[in-house]
Amino acid sequence: MEYQTLLYETRGDIGILTYNRPQMANAMNSVMIKELIHFWQERMADQKTRVIITTGAGEKGFSSGADLKETGELQKDKDRSTIDNFFFGQSRFSFLYRLMRSCPQPIISAVNGPALGGGLSLALASDIRLANENAWFCAQYINIGLGGADMGSSYFLWRLVGWGKAIEMCLTGYRVDVEEAYRIGLVNHVYPKEALMGKAMEMAELMASKSQSALYLTKEAFDSALNGISLDDAIKMENRNQALLMGTLNTKKQ
Repeated sequence: MEYQTLLYETRGDIGILTYNRPQMANAMNSVMIKELIHFWQERMADQKTRVIITTGAGEKGFSSGADLKETGELQKDKDRSTIDNFFFGQSRFSFLYRLMRSCPQPIISAVNGPALGGGLSLALASDIRLANENAWFCAQYINIGLGGADMGSSYFLWRLVGWGKAIEMCLTGYRVDVEEAYRIGLVNHVYPKEALMGKAMEMAELMASKSQSALYLTKEAFDSALNGISLDDAIKMENRNQALLMGTLNTKKQ
């Protein structure tokens, strides 16, 4: 599939995905959503790529979330602005975040500017969040008259920053600058603008130097824990994974 709104390149076993609508602050329209769903589905069977880095094109930011201009046009169309159509569109949009968590590759978001609404959720659905000094974050769903919990935010956000801070962000829609984002654990590291992608590549290369099976099984174990399994089940999964990997190492030595 040839993408209109995404750029994708590989450097060895590392993939770099760029949200590429810089003139619209990388807002996600229906075309981009379709392309993102296709992209993440393709990664399910991509054994050559061990780690994915995501970032935004241009100077306006990482992603401003849903394309409100396109949404507004849909609302004006009486034939299309039905609850059924809105629910279908919402379900399709949110599906891409489930795909991000389902794909085996660890995902590093290099947040190079504002991440708003659905753009915030793109960062939340990643495994690691790195940011530059121009980044800021906003759960802006409630600012545009929608529910403050959207696109997985009620699932991801409080697990990262705690219940109190997460619900404050979602009820108020206030802007979280990068210093606060680092302090509350929303981002792992903050770097100067010119250093961000280099640092993201450095981390990706460190991950990619590990066993591919170990990377995938580690992400799987954390995803299972994220979904609320018991301690017993978590330990059973870890035991299975370690036995599998030790057996693989033993086979390589023979």
